[in-house]
Amino acid sequence: MRFDPDRTAVVIVDMQNGFCHPDGSLYAPGSEEAIDPCAELANRAREAGAEVIYTRDVHPPEQFDDAHYYDEFERWGEHVLEDSWEAELVDGLGADPDDHVVVKHTYDAFHETELDGYLSAHNIDNLVFAGTLANVCVLHTAGSAGLRDYRPVLVEDAIGFIEEADRDYALDHAEWLFGEVTDLDAISFA
Repeated sequence: MRFDPDRTAVVIVDMQNGFCHPDGSLYAPGSEEAIDPCAELANRAREAGAEVIYTRDVHPPEQFDDAHYYDEFERWGEHVLEDSWEAELVDGLGADPDDHVVVKHTYDAFHETELDGYLSAHNIDNLVFAGTLANVCVLHTAGSAGLRDYRPVLVEDAIGFIEEADRDYALDHAEWLFGEVTDLDAISFA
């Protein structure tokens, strides 16, 4: 699967200490296993001149104080709090200072962020997704990309998960409804 680097961004979703490090409050071994494939994908994209974007899920401690229904802390406990070690990108990703970072406050990286404007300003049509968690933030962000007429492609062996069945569900759903699925070896930039 070839991508024009001038029209493509690799989006690495939420590869943060809180999810990928054994000391993180929402640590999943499947997320830690995705670190090296995410780093490889980002390096290949960067070398070819494609955009590399990282999302960071960050929550102010008071974010859900007045919530009517949607309260991630109730569901997951406090996690990736603003200015915490958990909210930082995990070591090993090799993020470059020129990479773009999107701070988000919910599962969808397009919701109330500058991501769509950034992609439009850089004439990006294709989004190659990796990161974590498969059936949560990766799925919701990739689905939102498809609804915005981007071409979302999910890289199955660079996506973290809690249970392997969660990843299988997310990939099947994405391919059936709004995007494409491939593996890291099948991706090239030219």
